[in-house]
Amino acid sequence: MAAATRPSPRGGASPKPRRRATKAAPQGLKPPPFRAVQLATLVDRVPAGNGWLHEMKYDGYRLLIAIGGREARAYTRSGLDWSEKFAPLLEAAAGLKVRSALIDGEAVVLDADGRSNFQSLQNALKSSPDAIDYFAFDLLELDGVDLVQLPLVERKAKLARILPKAGKRIRFSEHITGSGEKLIASFCSAGLEGVISKKADARYVGSRAGSWLKTKCIKRQEFVVVGWTPSDKSRSFRSLMLGIHEKGELRYAGKVGTGFDTAELFRLQELMKPLARKEPTVAAPRPETRGAHWIEPKLVAEIAYTEMTREGTLRHPSYLGLREDKKAEAVVLETEAETSEASAASPVPISNRDRVIYPEANLTKGALADYYAAVAPIMLPWAGSRPISLVRCPQGRAKKCFFQKHDAGAFGDAVKQVAIVEKDGEEEPYLYMDTPEGLLTCVQMGTIEFHGWGARIEDVEKADRLVFDLDPDEGLDFEAVRKAAFHFRDILKSIGLETFPMLTGGKGVHVIAPLVPRAEWGEVKDFAHRLAQAVAQSDPDNFTAALPKAQRKGRIFVDYLRNQRGATAVMPYSARAREGAPVAAPICWKEMETIDKPSHFRITDAKELIKQASLKALQGWGRAAQELPDL
Repeated sequence: MAAATRPSPRGGASPKPRRRATKAAPQGLKPPPFRAVQLATLVDRVPAGNGWLHEMKYDGYRLLIAIGGREARAYTRSGLDWSEKFAPLLEAAAGLKVRSALIDGEAVVLDADGRSNFQSLQNALKSSPDAIDYFAFDLLELDGVDLVQLPLVERKAKLARILPKAGKRIRFSEHITGSGEKLIASFCSAGLEGVISKKADARYVGSRAGSWLKTKCIKRQEFVVVGWTPSDKSRSFRSLMLGIHEKGELRYAGKVGTGFDTAELFRLQELMKPLARKEPTVAAPRPETRGAHWIEPKLVAEIAYTEMTREGTLRHPSYLGLREDKKAEAVVLETEAETSEASAASPVPISNRDRVIYPEANLTKGALADYYAAVAPIMLPWAGSRPISLVRCPQGRAKKCFFQKHDAGAFGDAVKQVAIVEKDGEEEPYLYMDTPEGLLTCVQMGTIEFHGWGARIEDVEKADRLVFDLDPDEGLDFEAVRKAAFHFRDILKSIGLETFPMLTGGKGVHVIAPLVPRAEWGEVKDFAHRLAQAVAQSDPDNFTAALPKAQRKGRIFVDYLRNQRGATAVMPYSARAREGAPVAAPICWKEMETIDKPSHFRITDAKELIKQASLKALQGWGRAAQELPDL
């Protein structure tokens, strides 16, 4: 049996070889593009009842494997291509008898007792990749057909049929139905990591939706390495000093001095040398810091421990390995939710439901909350796990509204913080959420609009989308915006970028290209700026890239500034604080031919938006993450 462990965020391998399948493998479609993965919520106990499937929780790297056209690719949780690291695994995957497939699973190394070990996996990636196995637990696409709307039990049945019966490298993740309490007890007594529980009838949602839960036998998670203490013996160092982000700030979390072998000691020492700094990274008790050597908080270590003390430091910690796939800024303390709360559909009570938020439409806070509760499954794959700014209008859209992007915990645990270094070098706690509970908590606090960065919290320095905001001057009708959008679609397609349009719920349209998160912000901004200028120069009667409003008269302003570090754009399915309660709605280009205005959809159209999103998912729409091309 196998299941998802902690998903792998960013890593650093560049795509290289594309492995050939055997002659028996059918030719057909290209490998499907990356798509957002479903995440599990940490809970205090295994859910009861026969409505849940339970799988073993393995200790490895979360991977999506895309197969098609006699080749296979491997993607991390955040969409980075790690095919080079897992070449032998992909050679086996490319040999599966499918035209195309997108498989979700875990790459692991097993010991003689069938237990996975993260350090063994890291060692295998460096020296013996043939030792790596893959446990497949979900099937998102098969032979060009999107399967995410099917119940989990049906997806797993299809997955089992395409995998070899006695696969040695690619294996099917077995499961049991119900009896999760007995399973976790037997796993923990056997020294295994834990259990993943999944609702048997749930569709696949690319976010933390509450239908996947994880229960751990031992406490373990990532911590940031902030320094080290010297050894009085011959070995490289005595212990690593650790930190954790809490309420957007890095705090001291103790030291770890066990779990290293000799090779790892010296490897870590070499990695820490160029990161040395004089000043402490975190505030720590003086006895703890005597003789400490501080480093920049860049390295992330996986640590097992028995508990956390009242002072917030680890008891009996043990080093498991470096998480080379995760950025330090995304490391926050993971806490257990109660199982009943984690799996609830809408766990946030909404006060003042009768308060009128949209006076011209007589729509209330309750109606807005109901809209967001309904669209959470289709909104969170876009808006979740990225820094967000909120437009809060506690007394309604016609009263005072304000932006908020920082928080130090006033929203509670459901709305999280990620520490981001600003221009002055100081870290600030930026808001993000990744659950329906977090989304609804923001609404309870008076939020109407959600605006997000063009990057995810796993690496805020890498853009995962390119946005051109086509903003018409006063007096231009929507037909001019429509023509401009198709013009941009054709230009971007000519240089290799597939796009989709999004109605903003305001005056204009966004033309969006999903990106593989590899390009730095400077490169993305430069690309967007030069393209906007080129379009304006080639058709100055209709377009301008000039910032002064006086130069935009009668033309469409190509706003390229969404594509820079810290800039935000309204998120798909966000409501707008505008007359009539419109929402930002991603659509397909066929719909763009006949849509009447950018405020076509309202918060009363949740059912239609969900239905359209389901149809688009079946067509694989809006998921094709691409490399930023040369311009």
